[in-house]
Amino acid sequence: MLALAALVLPACSDDRRPPGRDGGAADTAAADTAPRDAAWSPDAACAVASAEADVGLRPVDILWVVDNSTSMEPAIRQVQRGLNDFANRIARSGLDYRVIMLSLQGSSAGSRYPVCIPPPLAGDSSCGDGERFFHVSVDIRSTQPIEQILGTLAQSSGYADGDARGGPPWRHLLRDDATKTLVVVTDDNQRTCDRPCPGCECQRSDPPLTATSLEDFPGGGNPFNNDQLGPGLLTDTYGSLFEGYTFNAIYGWGDASDPDVSCRYPDDSEPPSPGYTYTALVLRTGGVRAQICDQASSAAWDEFFEAVATRVEDTARIACEIDLPPPPDGQMLDPSRVNVLIQADGDERAFPRVTGPEACGSLGGWHYDDETAPSQVILCPASCEDAQRVLRDSGSAGIRVAFGCQSLFI
Repeated sequence: MLALAALVLPACSDDRRPPGRDGGAADTAAADTAPRDAAWSPDAACAVASAEADVGLRPVDILWVVDNSTSMEPAIRQVQRGLNDFANRIARSGLDYRVIMLSLQGSSAGSRYPVCIPPPLAGDSSCGDGERFFHVSVDIRSTQPIEQILGTLAQSSGYADGDARGGPPWRHLLRDDATKTLVVVTDDNQRTCDRPCPGCECQRSDPPLTATSLEDFPGGGNPFNNDQLGPGLLTDTYGSLFEGYTFNAIYGWGDASDPDVSCRYPDDSEPPSPGYTYTALVLRTGGVRAQICDQASSAAWDEFFEAVATRVEDTARIACEIDLPPPPDGQMLDPSRVNVLIQADGDERAFPRVTGPEACGSLGGWHYDDETAPSQVILCPASCEDAQRVLRDSGSAGIRVAFGCQSLFI
């Protein structure tokens, strides 16, 4: 949580005047024609009282996508073993988290290997849903995780509940104000048109699948079959829903600098693919990764769970809609005399005020939720990102709403 302080003026406070003036009519006129409050000073006489409130972190949604191939049995056992501890690790950070699992649901093995998460994350019984856990049963194919993410999210043709590659809707499980973390667990690679899987070929009439299609696929026909895929996560269809997301994975990579090198299992065999698509996404989003060849090692998996949890915390974002704290007893709120400041490492600086969300630009700023009866201060996107950067760089940041001095406008 971030501290938020509000400073309130005494009833007699007015414009600040240059030192040595007695406040006569001529001086008042001169002060009115000069730029006022061009820089906000924490020592300003117009800011003398304080009230406290809290600025919270946005919630986090964590999507796990687990390959159900029978070769994944050791890795799936590790997911089942470690996911409760992973959730507890996130909970200890104080974040409002939600875990969503996309994988075949069940407890019996056959030609496919399902996932069954135990309590308490899964509620009162194994393989179920819980207060913070939602299992969406989708049979994740080894070379098709990204296709199935896009298809089931959009519930496009071929990916609806009852379809072989489909599953129930899950868009409603994603919270609009939550940051997004994706975690893929597989021993294969997502097929793409530039490196198609053996025996499959892309149809030229459809948009091609590439290493970045999770983000930028335009929507349309799946080039590998007759199904339809939804649009990429960062396209206009989803607005800012996945803005700032991270992609994390445990897969078959084997060399930090060469995406075509696979890791090797203890018996010296290799996974089906080094997963170059996942390498591209991990690097693009600043995610973390581990090698599927360590799938039988509980210690290696614990390190991966810990790394993903740490990444979730590192990418948590402040809530940029800030409730105005109540003024101290006996004080009145004057909306024209409010300034918003960001604090870090003993320094602070003011964000300028803009007249509304439509006035937000590259310089950032802040505005009220309601100009006539404000209850919240809202940071413009650029200033929200600035506050997030300060929080990330300093490890802590405060936003102060100061009452008493004339608002600084752009």
